[in-house]
Amino acid sequence: MPRWFWGVTMTESVTEPGRILPRPTAVSEPYWQGCAEGELRLQRCADCGRHQFYPRIFCSHCGGQDLAWEAVAGTGRIASYTVVRRGVSRAYEAPYVIALIDLDVGVRLMSQIAVSDPDDQRLNVGAAVTVTFAKWSAEVTVPLFELTQERLAPSQ
Repeated sequence: MPRWFWGVTMTESVTEPGRILPRPTAVSEPYWQGCAEGELRLQRCADCGRHQFYPRIFCSHCGGQDLAWEAVAGTGRIASYTVVRRGVSRAYEAPYVIALIDLDVGVRLMSQIAVSDPDDQRLNVGAAVTVTFAKWSAEVTVPLFELTQERLAPSQ
C-alpha cells in the first residue's frame, strides 16, 4: 500500500521497496501528462517569451502570469553529472548517472542519463543528449536522457 511522505508517494513494502513517485499538482499536471504521452512540455511566458522549469503560477524571469504549456524538442547538453555507485535503496539499482541538463530552450533540469555503462567515454560535461521517457509506475512516466552522437570539441 502506498505511503505519503512530504507530498511524495512511496510505494514501498517490507519485502520490496518502491521508487519515490512524484505527486502531480494542478500546476504541474500538464508536464506529467506530456511525459505520459512521450512529450516534454514546458511553460512559456507570453510576456517575455522565455521557457521555465519547474512549473509555477508566474514567470520566474519577468513575473508575468500569462503562461502556456509548449512541447519542446528535449535536446540539450550535460552541464554536470555524477555516477551513483551505491543506490539509496533496492528500488534504484546502481550504478546510474544523474545529471544537470541544459536544454536548448534555455532551462536547466535534473534527470537521469540512460547509459548501460556509466564509465562510457562519451559521458562528459558538454555531451549532447536528447529526452526519452521511462514508466516508473502505471501512473507516472518520467523523462530521462540519452547520449547522442554529437559532442563538443575538446577546446570548448
